[in-house]
Amino acid sequence: MRIHHLVLRTRDVARLEGFYVRVCDFKIRRRDDARGSVWLDLRSAVLMIERAEDGEPPVPAGSKELMAFAVDDVETWRKRLAALGVDIEAETQNTLYFRDPDGRRVAVSNYGN
Repeated sequence: MRIHHLVLRTRDVARLEGFYVRVCDFKIRRRDDARGSVWLDLRSAVLMIERAEDGEPPVPAGSKELMAFAVDDVETWRKRLAALGVDIEAETQNTLYFRDPDGRRVAVSNYGN
């Protein structure tokens, strides 16, 4: 079994799309403006960003839930995040943790590489 797709629900699709395209350099695979969604290419999977419906709860503040992406060089990512003004919230020897605009915890890691 492998991941096919992940879905992030948000009140601001354009803002969240911009973050993942700008910061993570994900490419747009598909867009459906009528449905308020965009699909970003993760090579072996898809990250779908969808418009949240009224009444859906936001991401809980301080949530420790996490999406971690494999990278080759954490130090290169440290410089990239700094240049883009993205605050590193925590780190280990192999992983940098930061948050997307909705407050989701995101990481880049070379653990096991």
